[in-house]
Amino acid sequence: MPKAAKQKRGGASNGPYDRKASKGSSSNTNIFRFDKDFGQHILKNPGISDAIVDKAYLKPTDVVVEVGPGTGNITVRALDKAKKVIAIELDPRMGAEVTKRVQGTPLAKKLEVILGDVIKMPEMPPCDALISNTPYQISSPLIFKMLAMPNPPRVAVLMFQREFAKRLVAKPGDALYSRLSVNVNFWASCKHIMKVGKQNFKPPPKVESDVVRIEPLLGSARPNIAFDEFDGLLRIAFNRKNKTLRAAFSVKEVLAMCERNYKVYCSLNNIPIDESIATADLAAVTATDDNMDVDMDDNDNQDGDEEEGTGGMDQNEDEDEDEDMPAFFKELHDADAAKEAAKTPSRNPKSKVALVVKAKVNKVLTSTALGEKRARQCDQNDFLKMLLAFHEEGIHFS
Repeated sequence: MPKAAKQKRGGASNGPYDRKASKGSSSNTNIFRFDKDFGQHILKNPGISDAIVDKAYLKPTDVVVEVGPGTGNITVRALDKAKKVIAIELDPRMGAEVTKRVQGTPLAKKLEVILGDVIKMPEMPPCDALISNTPYQISSPLIFKMLAMPNPPRVAVLMFQREFAKRLVAKPGDALYSRLSVNVNFWASCKHIMKVGKQNFKPPPKVESDVVRIEPLLGSARPNIAFDEFDGLLRIAFNRKNKTLRAAFSVKEVLAMCERNYKVYCSLNNIPIDESIATADLAAVTATDDNMDVDMDDNDNQDGDEEEGTGGMDQNEDEDEDEDMPAFFKELHDADAAKEAAKTPSRNPKSKVALVVKAKVNKVLTSTALGEKRARQCDQNDFLKMLLAFHEEGIHFS
């Protein structure tokens, strides 16, 4: 008589795809436990899966990249219409599941599964279309990785968290207008497709989702500007989007980066620079120039009355004031002067090239009349004008 199969101690599962039945249920409903750390919310509504593939307008000759295929609900629909689908999956269990789903069918020859993190890949596989029920934590990196491709896909149909999707289509002045908004609308056209409720996923996420269609500009329509340069400028501007651009570019880390890049530019173009330590007088003049916009309103007198009044005081009048000064006040005055003269120099003295770079930054912000504007108020033309002005001064951001 054959022996009965022994159950593992503690009710342990027999394999990686088994899940212990929950209390009150008679059978397993999931093939394995979904990992929320990977953003695994499987789209279970077949109508939405069809709509995502349909809005990509796939051709029989297209190569499609799908990020996070999960159990393959979107994958199998794309395989029916495209020449090949490259599925990039971080979880080996999911990779095995989507492979098993088409195993033994004609679709199996058209599917390639790559296990790994798409964001950490040196570059995305070349493709004609990108589709994804995107894990929320990689939404922004995925967008920028796609836009930075030398030959981006013709179209991308992606599902995002609703707030993120609104940022994609935001306009200057909107609350959600951001670096993402500028980049996407500068390098591509973006269109909202549909809203997707949380009940369409398993397990349901805590937020609602939206599907967007992005069409990157290709060929001659693509802006003739290095993506890293434009994006580097936007990173600085939107780091403090509710502050003025002058404040954003006054951060010491930003100035240090501009100085490093300026030195590289000078070395490549055989431009001599002076890296010696600046004198205290030169540093003071630069500091005065930085505050010129603030001081000008307080001290500027168009009629010249103030200058004439102060200019009429001669040395004898100064001496008379000193003689009339009470003794205790004169002692305090002399003590303050001694303290001022004995001040120790800065622990981080500025080099002359650092002061030059700071002056160039202020010059750009003043000449473009954008220094007092906030990033959330600027459009693409404003940022292009600023980037051109910085390049003319030899300051780069990549």
